[in-house]
Amino acid sequence: MLNKQASIEKLRWIMSQLRDPTTGCPWDLKQDFASITSHTLEEAYEVVDAIEQGDFIELEKELGDLLFQVIFYSQLGQEQQYFDFDSVIAAICEKLIRRHPHVFAQANLQSDAEIKANWENEKILERQQKNQQQMGNQTDNENLSLLADIPKNLPALSQAAKIQKRCAHVGFDWHDIKDVFAKIEEEVQEVKDELEADSLDKKALAEELGDLMFAVVNLCRHAKEDPETLLRLANKKFTKRFHGVETQVNQSGKSFTEHDLAELEEYWQQVKIQEKKL
Repeated sequence: MLNKQASIEKLRWIMSQLRDPTTGCPWDLKQDFASITSHTLEEAYEVVDAIEQGDFIELEKELGDLLFQVIFYSQLGQEQQYFDFDSVIAAICEKLIRRHPHVFAQANLQSDAEIKANWENEKILERQQKNQQQMGNQTDNENLSLLADIPKNLPALSQAAKIQKRCAHVGFDWHDIKDVFAKIEEEVQEVKDELEADSLDKKALAEELGDLMFAVVNLCRHAKEDPETLLRLANKKFTKRFHGVETQVNQSGKSFTEHDLAELEEYWQQVKIQEKKL
């Protein structure tokens, strides 16, 4: 049975023992900030997967694994005198209070739009302050880009949505979703043009396909949906349906290669019909 009396202090103590130069774990001792980033990403995705599966027993464990990543980074920061766990906590507390003046101060923000606008404005101020520090406390922010601090290793769909959101906050955005559809139609035509050209230019085709995907992300954002989540759900739905097709192929006594596309499409349609009956 789990010891529910365990605290964050116990976890910090465990981490310090793992990193003890004399008696610690050899694997933990050789890690640095860069070497554990892949583990952090993996743990974050496992948290999301547990939520999507509705597996709250597993979610409890995965959240612990993700928390341990924070503890690990904090231990490394403390050892190198950059920061420690307490300063990490202090920073997030300060940020959350400052970004929610309608809760912790007297600001009158009623609608979701007002709250989101205030949130983005606070983030802009934070980026300006960061830029000033990096430029030696200069006040000229002419070279500060709205997109400068968007993480390069975000999943591409999430990165695209974040880029578009930043631009939309300063008015660089379609106001009518019809214009978003028109842009998608334009990009589809440009992809068709490349595919139908006398000689295929793979570089140009790749660029147009990327533009089309970027435009579709914009549609998701205007529909107030997260494109990364939507594609994950689509992947899950397709996988489930394909398993149904595999079942029918196995029951037919023939291999996949012995079926033509029309037969496989018929299996696919049967799976969709069965889904509607559930």
